[in-house]
Amino acid sequence: MFGRNKFKKLKREDVVDAIIQLGKQQDDLENGIMQKSEEVEKLMERGRKEKNRDIKLLCAKKVSSLQDEIKRDTKRAAFLLYNVKLLEKLKAAIDDNQFVENTSKLSLNKLLSDQKALAQFLESAIATRTAAEDSLVEADRLFESYEQAAQSEDGPIYSASKSDDELLAMFEMQDQLDSEAEFDSDFAKDSARQASLEEE
Repeated sequence: MFGRNKFKKLKREDVVDAIIQLGKQQDDLENGIMQKSEEVEKLMERGRKEKNRDIKLLCAKKVSSLQDEIKRDTKRAAFLLYNVKLLEKLKAAIDDNQFVENTSKLSLNKLLSDQKALAQFLESAIATRTAAEDSLVEADRLFESYEQAAQSEDGPIYSASKSDDELLAMFEMQDQLDSEAEFDSDFAKDSARQASLEEE
């Protein structure tokens, strides 16, 4: 029954041609709608400015007629648009079907149909990858532990002994004393300068 399906014989080119043809009709309708809308605007403007009642009535009748045409053409354009939308879906279905058929013919893709063998291969591949990742993680941890040991300052060369701490404290105390003495000297100079200015 499926072999008698008319859509199986449908050519993509025929669908594309139909889409183009409907698209042109839609464009023509839309251009006509725009022109009629502009004409309505002009007639409305003329009707508002016109003094003669008969001409006003004529403008009103033309506006009503054009508005009816615009409504009719708008419905036709919407119908065409919907038709084109369906044909675009049909074209996409044809493209998808052709794509799948062409892809399925590839020799490697035929392997994918063997689900059991594929599952075994994927399981093996995941196990291999996991083992490799675990090995790398362990190696990374080993690197970190050795780097931390190498950078450690707890050894006798880099760490400060009790005597080193005492000397450091003495140095810091001397720095503080020198800083205070420098401050006192600067203060004395400023005071002497100020006194000299006052005497003058």
